[in-house]
Amino acid sequence: MKELQTPSRTIMTPGPVEVDPRVLRVMSTPILGQFDPAFTHIMNETMTLLRSLFQTENRWAYPIDGTSRSGLEAVLASVIEPGDSMLVPVFGRFGHLLIEIGQRYGAEVHTMECEWGAVFDPDDIIKEIKRVKPKIVAMVHGETSTGRLQPLKQIGEACRALDMLFIVDAVATIGGVEVKVDEWKIDAAIGGTQKCLSVPSGMSPITYNDRVAAVVESRKKVEKGIATQDELQKQIDISPIKSNYFDLSQLQDYWSPRRLNHHTEATTMLYALREGVRLVLEEGLSERFQRHTYHEKALMKGLEAMGLELFGDPDCKMPVVTCIVIPSGIDGEAVRADLLHHFGIEIASSFGPLAGRIWRIGTMGYSCRKENVLFVLAGLEAILIKHGAAIHCGAGLQAALSIYEQAE
Repeated sequence: MKELQTPSRTIMTPGPVEVDPRVLRVMSTPILGQFDPAFTHIMNETMTLLRSLFQTENRWAYPIDGTSRSGLEAVLASVIEPGDSMLVPVFGRFGHLLIEIGQRYGAEVHTMECEWGAVFDPDDIIKEIKRVKPKIVAMVHGETSTGRLQPLKQIGEACRALDMLFIVDAVATIGGVEVKVDEWKIDAAIGGTQKCLSVPSGMSPITYNDRVAAVVESRKKVEKGIATQDELQKQIDISPIKSNYFDLSQLQDYWSPRRLNHHTEATTMLYALREGVRLVLEEGLSERFQRHTYHEKALMKGLEAMGLELFGDPDCKMPVVTCIVIPSGIDGEAVRADLLHHFGIEIASSFGPLAGRIWRIGTMGYSCRKENVLFVLAGLEAILIKHGAAIHCGAGLQAALSIYEQAE
């Protein structure tokens, strides 16, 4: 068997995206023991960086070792007790994931849905919150399956006023779109590495406040050899966190100055996360968000000039994901396959009711660059011409170029 050689790709999906070369470089640095003072210093630095990324003063901001779903499951597993009421507003595929995780941990899940391609009026969610009176409201911020962005500020304020926990899936938005954890009164936010942070998949940065920490602490397992009789009686009366790996009470001990062993930290991934977040903050959050909006504008202008129809409500579009209606009579999967084969460009299809109806192009993190936007427009035009689509030849590239030249 030969040495591994992966093909060169231009990845323009909503995740994973191209990894920043500076992140790849730090991943080749030497391994340290997880309790080496040099490594625990890196852990502390990473927590500080994550607080700035999430725009929070929370004590707890650290990564879960695992893909983005691990962060979602860790938070939900640690706050849901059997029989707890949980409301999930669904406007795409990943709302259904929150429902499934909630149900697996015994929550009584209430749902509300809107058409895929739109988002909720926050007032409608607030009305449902007041009707259901859940312990937890969990929802997606940026729904990559539809390319839509849900406003959160009013919802967070309502949850806080009614003493409910507001848990947000910010996997697709953190590092690319504004996420203001404290200002929006988000109790727990879960991010991902493989999207706007341009870090390989394998960690899920999370943050949560004292309201969540109090729930976690109340469910903490008491060690029999240390506990008093009163503590042991209390243990009988509570519902312990069912997962060992995703137990935030144990992970808190691991990430606190105590450094109680929970698992062997993913050393190289932590290097990558630290560097990825450092680069985000070095660029500047507002500057980074403006960069994503700038390249989104060029991409959209190019697609529309080409004669393609954009999918979804434009008023709630994600700046980092652009959805395109597949032209009538065109085989969307054949176009994607040819784009990959001839140009080495990968774009995405979608899920559920949108499968076969739209393509999704991600402009996230390191993939969000002028050369990538122009390349994907050129490649898509060539393949659509090959497949007989009625498009305006050359117009897409010229429209995008005009955006870039105006800025320059």
